[in-house]
Amino acid sequence: MNTSQNTISLKSIFTDFKEITKAGLAISVLFSSIAGYLLGVNDENPFQWSVLAVLMIGGYCMVGASNAFNQVIEKDIDILMDRTKNRPVPSGRMSPKVALFVASLLTIIGITLLYTINAKSAMFAAISIFLYTSVYTPLKTVTPLSVFVGAFPGAIPFMLGWVAATGEFGIEAGTLFLIQFFWQFPHFWAIGWFLFEDYEKANIFMLPTGKKDKGTALQVILYTVWLIIASLLPVLGYTGQLFISPIAAVLVFLLGLWMLFYAVKLYQLRTPKAARTLMLVSVSYISLLQIVYIVDKFLR
Repeated sequence: MNTSQNTISLKSIFTDFKEITKAGLAISVLFSSIAGYLLGVNDENPFQWSVLAVLMIGGYCMVGASNAFNQVIEKDIDILMDRTKNRPVPSGRMSPKVALFVASLLTIIGITLLYTINAKSAMFAAISIFLYTSVYTPLKTVTPLSVFVGAFPGAIPFMLGWVAATGEFGIEAGTLFLIQFFWQFPHFWAIGWFLFEDYEKANIFMLPTGKKDKGTALQVILYTVWLIIASLLPVLGYTGQLFISPIAAVLVFLLGLWMLFYAVKLYQLRTPKAARTLMLVSVSYISLLQIVYIVDKFLR
């Protein structure tokens, strides 16, 4: 009986840890950091499994800490929304003090691990956690500009991989940051659109106009265009050691047109289904773009 109870207890602790750190999201963000690392390695900064492992663990802690702090701060808001009311803190399975301890511990472990790679990696991790928890989260109930603020910590993981590989923040890391920065807008506005009513319960308005209207849909299209332009910059030869071949550029452009197609569909239909489709396409887009960049680098 005790063994069974222990198993159930351990399973519930593991489940709550996954939920408080948003494991699915954290792992998808980690993919960006791994992609950035693979793009950054070169003859001067060779690939090292040990560095990649530390980057993955430290990166997970960084994202997990941000999410855990977020859930402590928003515990009274989360209970109002269907998609968040069963999270560990609002549901009462985990006390705010325990969640705060977990978030603080993950912050210390994450920044310390990344510091063992290089100081810049640790610095960007600290900036990411600070912006996400201290600026983005409080702004969510104040202004739709919170998405703009949240795009900064959201864009750090891709460039963090490059910084971990090279120890440098230059035009290359800046370009990777720019790509993921512009990607945040259509992605999160699509989420804000199809979950509009749920967010409304908590007085959170993520859409730029505050409404599911043509103005918001037009901005989604505009930022998708900016994203396509940013993603093609490495083919021009002005982004230092970050370079893609013309063939890769064509593939990246086609990926961009694919996402733009669904952004236009959202403008035409303005339905939750169209927004959800765009969100799913955006997730596939960023992963496929990173894969194209990596494959192109190692095939050249």
